[in-house]
Parts: sequence; C-alpha cells; structure tokens
Amino acid sequence: MKKLENLEELKGISLIEVSGQSCANCFSLMPVVSKIVKDRGDCEFFHIEAGADTKELLKKFQIVEVPTLLVCLDGKEVARCKGFVPEEILTLWIDAKIEECKKLKGDK
Repeated sequence: MKKLENLEELKGISLIEVSGQSCANCFSLMPVVSKIVKDRGDCEFFHIEAGADTKELLKKFQIVEVPTLLVCLDGKEVARCKGFVPEEILTLWIDAKIEECKKLKGDK
C-alpha cells in the first residue's frame, strides 16, 4: 500500500483506502483490505489518511466519512464502499468492481 500524494499517481485501476487516525473501524479494515489486494497484480493500492494535509484529496473524492474504499479507473471513481465490511463480502465487492473497471478499459 502506498500513500497517495497526488492524483497523477492514479493510472489504470486503483483501490484507495481512506481512513482516520482515531477510527476503530479503519484500524480493523486496513489489514483486511491489505490481505485481499496483497497478491493482486491488476490494481494499485493506495492509502489516504484523513487530516489537514489531505483536505484537497478528500474534497476531490467527496469523502465525508471513514473508512471509505474507492475503486478508480485513471483517477475517476467507479465505485465506493463506506464503513466496515466483513472480509468475504469485501472480497466479492472488490473482485466485481475491478472486473467492471477491466470491462470499461476494454481488457479481457
């Protein structure tokens, strides 16, 4: 997982995890998402820590609550998931949204 510094980093399919420093659900979700995407070669995994230094990114993605997961294609949001989600359901959601991005890109 890489810290997202600017939108130019978002090329192709990206999964962005947005969390807050004092958010219990964020701490619970982070290792689950990391485990799910660890061996995937079809997306980049980024992290945004909600804070004063990330206000512009949060505004760009209209983040109003954490945790939030975004699936993006070339920097444009394709899907959003808010709150804690169990691993089995989250795995299915991520798989489906990445496949949706592949179809949008024209990948098979």
